This record gives sequence, C-alpha cells and structure tokens, in this order.
Amino acid sequence: MDKQNTQKDSLITKLDKVLTPIGQKLGNQKHLQAISNGMLFGLPFLVIGSFFLIVANPPIVIDKYNPATANIFMKWLAGWKYWAVAHYSEITLPYNMTMGIFGMISAFGIAHQLSSGYRREHPETDGMISLVAYLMCTTTVDAKSRISLNNLGTNGLFVAIIIGLLSVEVSRWIDRKNIKIKLPDSIPPMVAHFINSLLPLLANIFVFYGLNLILVGITHTDFTSFIMKCLTPATSLANSLWGYILIVTLGNLLWLIGVNGSNVIFPIVFATGIAATGANAALVAKGMQPTNVMNLQMFRIAVLGGSGNSLALVILMMRSKVEKYRALGRLSFIPGLCSINEPIIFGTPICFNPILGIPFLIAPIVNVILTYVAQNLHWIGMGYIVDPSFTPFFFQAYMSSMDWRNVVFECLLIVIGIFIYLPFFKVAEKNELAKQTAQVSEN
Repeated sequence: MDKQNTQKDSLITKLDKVLTPIGQKLGNQKHLQAISNGMLFGLPFLVIGSFFLIVANPPIVIDKYNPATANIFMKWLAGWKYWAVAHYSEITLPYNMTMGIFGMISAFGIAHQLSSGYRREHPETDGMISLVAYLMCTTTVDAKSRISLNNLGTNGLFVAIIIGLLSVEVSRWIDRKNIKIKLPDSIPPMVAHFINSLLPLLANIFVFYGLNLILVGITHTDFTSFIMKCLTPATSLANSLWGYILIVTLGNLLWLIGVNGSNVIFPIVFATGIAATGANAALVAKGMQPTNVMNLQMFRIAVLGGSGNSLALVILMMRSKVEKYRALGRLSFIPGLCSINEPIIFGTPICFNPILGIPFLIAPIVNVILTYVAQNLHWIGMGYIVDPSFTPFFFQAYMSSMDWRNVVFECLLIVIGIFIYLPFFKVAEKNELAKQTAQVSEN
C-alpha cells in the first residue's frame, strides 16, 4: 500500500513539474488575459441585448394557438406575441445596438485591456484606434451613408480579437522606435498626447485598411472573410464535439494541479460560444429556429456547478460522515449553484487528489456529450441568449433558450454527476475516516 502511494505521489509530482509552469504561463499571458477581460468588458451589452430579444420573441408558437381553448396565461402570451410582431423593429433596436455590435465593443475592450496590461499611458486611445481599424476592415457605407451591421456583431468577433491585439502592438512598436513629433516642453500634456496619437492612428489605418484593400484587390475577399477562412480549422476544433471535449478536459487537468484552467480555456470556448449564440440569436430574430449546437449553453453546462460538475460532489459532501466534508459541502452549496467552486477544489481538496480527480474529469465529458445529443434531438432548447455569468444554474438554463426543459435537463445532469462521483467519494470518505481514526489512536 505504501509503495502504491509513493508511486502515486511521484506521478503527481512529475505532472506538477511539467504542467504547472505551462499553465501559469498561459494563465498570465498578457494577450490571453486581454482577450478574456476584453470580452468580459462587453458582456453587459450582450446580456441587456438578450433581454430585448426575449421581449421580441415570447415563448409561444402562435400557429398552434387556439383562442377558444386557451387559458388566461396562453391568451396573455398570444397578446404579447401580437404586440411584439407589430413593434418588432422598435423592440429589437437595443438588441442591434448592443449584441449586434459586440465585435466592435470587443475590439475596443481587448485593445484597452492589452494596453493596460502593458501599462501604457493612454489605453483608451489604443482602444479607439483598434475600434477605428476594426470598422474599416469589417463594414461598408452605402451611397445613402448607411453602415452595414453584418460583421459588427459576433460574426466579427475573431477579427476583433486579431485587430484588438495587433493594433496595440503596432502602436507599441512606434513608441519603442521613438517615432514621435518633437514638441517643446511648453506644450500642454493633453495637446502633446493629441499630436502624438496621430502617428499610431495613421500607422494602424495603413496596416489594417491597407491590408484589407490588398486582399480585396488580389483575392476578391475582404479582411473579415479572409480571417474566417484562415481560422476555419481552429474554430472547427472548438465547434466539434470531440474537439470541445479535448479543450474542456485540458482546462480541468490544469485545475487538478492547482492552476485555474478555466482562465486558460476561456478565450477559446467563450469566443466560439458567443459566436454560435449570436448566430442563433440572428436566426431567432428572423423567426427561424436556432441551429448552432456549440453555443454558449454548452460552456455553461461544461462548468455546471463549477468546473468538474462539482455541485454533484457538494451535494454528496453535505451528507458525509466526515465532519470536515459535511461543513465544507454546506458552505459551498450556494456558491456551487452559481458555478463557483474554488472552495471545493482547494478545500476538499480536488487538486492533487487522484481519487476525486477521476470523476472531476469524467463528469464534464458526460455532460457535454449528453447536451450535444439532447440539442440535436430537440429534447432541450438550443441556446440563443447570452445569460448572465455567476447566476444560479437553473436561471441560466432557462435564460439560455427560454425553455423549461433545459432546467429539468440540467437538474438531471447533476443527478448523473452524483452517481459518477459517488463511488470515488466513498473511497475518499473511507480514507479520511481511517485517517481520523488513526489520529485519534495516536493521541
């Protein structure tokens, strides 16, 4: 037994030495942090925009509505539907000006966050330069001065990421080369900043708008379409079931060695999830059914109750024979409902724990597979709404698609998670009880 424990500890130590530095470098990498924080910067706009999309699309199939047999609630929903159809353009204008320009908001947010990470003096200027470059590469203006919104929403998110990061690097390069207009010391700082912002802005316009014109001239493809074609293999990985499972499992493996794996994988899964959810929202806005399975709902379920579906473990711990587990489980229940599980990961602990680490990896895989199947078979509603983060899972489940079946489904996933964790938890509980007995005997 001691020999097995020694081998187990040796394996964990080796994994720790190899993976921990990698995970820490990825988690602290400025560009990845800028992507995560920059998209979170735009999250309030997504949530509010989603609310107006809900108002414009009440949960009723009007073709199946029969006024003669409908109850009061159904009549109220039907009245809501008729009102929404009559005023659809007015209701959805806030949606178009929030979720519909999320790519534009992200271009500013990502550049601002990266500039702040570099401790540049005026990150807001870098954000605006990125925004201008993004607009030049993603939209057009017709003869009547109307701007096309087609690529300003989630469709242009990956372009926003690229321009948001590279525009700051272009401005930094100009600063490092000390390419500035020489000004006397008597010039006020704000005036000097205005004058010295001209060159970075001009350089970014030359780089990105110039590249856009070259691509259109040579390939007859604009910058946005070209980038999306180049990113197709990468996005296909996150938009496929097994690729998604691979990414989520990588994040959970990092958690097991004490590194915040969610931070590492977040830029990938959130960007693809937002893009798919935005595409679904656009379909719903046109009165069509959503079709993109790998939407944000998939990520929410992958971290149901926290990474590793650990709410299932919390429920088991609340009735444990071990006082430590029981107290920790009760303290962690409310945070677990909101998918916050650091107390469990580090308090149980799950990290560096090969017994509880196994179900921690297995449960999310099962969740993702079942969700993928359930959406494809229309057992649950497909996500088309960006729900608020860190709200109770049952609220998120309903908000994602305005479908109560999703709430029942996620509760079922937690029950399945309990059965996945149960045999491993019993082993961990038995070992903890034996340890306590041994300590009492020694005392």
